[in-house]
Amino acid sequence: MTKILFHICCAPCAIYPYSRMREDGLEPVGFFYNPNIHPYQEYKKRLDTLKDFSVRVGLDVLYRDDYDLDGFLLRVAGKGAMRCEQCYRMRLNAAGEAAARGRFSAFTTTLLYSKRQKHDLIRGVAQEMAAEHRVEFYYEDFRHGWREGIVESKAMGLYRQQYCGCIYSEWERYRK
Repeated sequence: MTKILFHICCAPCAIYPYSRMREDGLEPVGFFYNPNIHPYQEYKKRLDTLKDFSVRVGLDVLYRDDYDLDGFLLRVAGKGAMRCEQCYRMRLNAAGEAAARGRFSAFTTTLLYSKRQKHDLIRGVAQEMAAEHRVEFYYEDFRHGWREGIVESKAMGLYRQQYCGCIYSEWERYRK
């Protein structure tokens, strides 16, 4: 099996991509690095839920558990619509770096699963990071399994968040 580093933002978003990669004969190894998640209690819930999920399905996960809120805010503050790109760059750079350091054949991300993320931007940034770190980027449009992942995460009783994780998306959620 080919080992692939699998950046994971949260357990519910990992379900469908994980199963797809396994079906394709890949051996995903999770990678959790998400300094964008706010507040800290939300970060902790997502981290703990991923730990629970990984035990249930037998997924090995590498945790970069440094809650770099300052670094995230410095990178995205005042960027307006460009803040998502900066967030993607921060996390996908870390994933590409970890994949190269760990000698994985490629890396991918759960960000490609969400219908609410900027899919083409994620793909472009991931391809840039792959080139920069001299590692392949595994692309698949995981949005095809959106409904399946939701149903399965509910059946598993996993914590399901209602926003991407950043302070801006939380604010947008409540201001409506």
